[in-house]
Amino acid sequence: MEFSKLFGQFDKIKVGVIGDMMLDTYLWGHVERISPEAPVPVVALERRENRIGGAGNVALNLVSLGAKVTVFSALGADPDGERLEGLLRDQGINTSYLLTSADRITTTKARVMGRNQQMLRLDSETTVDLAAGMEDELLGELRRYLEMERPQVVIFEDYNKGVLTHRVIREAVALCRRHEVVTAVDPKRKNFFAYEGVTIFKPNLKEVKEGLNIFLEEVNVATMGGVHEKLAERLKHEISFVTLSEKGVFVREGERGIVIPSHLRNIADVSGAGDTVIAVASLVYAATKDIRLMAEVANIAGGLVCEEVGTAAIDRERLLEECKRLIH
Repeated sequence: MEFSKLFGQFDKIKVGVIGDMMLDTYLWGHVERISPEAPVPVVALERRENRIGGAGNVALNLVSLGAKVTVFSALGADPDGERLEGLLRDQGINTSYLLTSADRITTTKARVMGRNQQMLRLDSETTVDLAAGMEDELLGELRRYLEMERPQVVIFEDYNKGVLTHRVIREAVALCRRHEVVTAVDPKRKNFFAYEGVTIFKPNLKEVKEGLNIFLEEVNVATMGGVHEKLAERLKHEISFVTLSEKGVFVREGERGIVIPSHLRNIADVSGAGDTVIAVASLVYAATKDIRLMAEVANIAGGLVCEEVGTAAIDRERLLEECKRLIH
């Protein structure tokens, strides 16, 4: 496989990302004493860092690989929303279709970090579903994008924060199918079976077990094949792509299923790995329609970002070198 040529194709791929955008704030400091007011550590703050999170992290990974990316979501009309939109724009992500609402709060996760470890997390968010008027606006923006930009892929990134309602999911998938656009989904429990007719369904193993209410003694091609068939009964999707944590990934299309084992890594933080996996998988599939190659490259990418603390986008050059080294 000529990986340099494959990665070069990413520059021509247009991707829409629809879902729950978040602002990740990291408060870095050090601990030297316990508070006299309560038995808690006192963190002396040294620096504050804002990062793109949630569905925005998928967009960031896509841009890092060279794709042309547009985001769809509803942010709060608040300073955190302005910060997040600014960060997205700074990375070359198209934010012109984003909606803002005074009735919503921009999802923000503030993590207090000491000695490279997370000590506390403060969440600020709205989790109610979009109102009907906002659903209309969001679907209208997506329709306009599909007609004007003709993207190859639309990724649904669901964090149960209310942007991806049942109606938005159903009508957005139908719009994409009408325009012959590949759809990839990173689901959560609440809307797990709402994504009927998508191209790539990418849950992790825990989400699959909870969604199907099953117990798996062993994870192998045969047992995961049974999982795919159960999912396909409900979803009528094309490809199951299940991340299996330290066991690697499973992919199946039609009658062909494969487990790709993971590569040994120094794991620092698994947050954001799923975002990287779906971003890489979607691009590779859009470029090649090869499910094995999609799974192998995405598997390597997920492992690489786990070596970083906090959510981090994939490094294109490092991923390219690892693909050349590990995939034969």
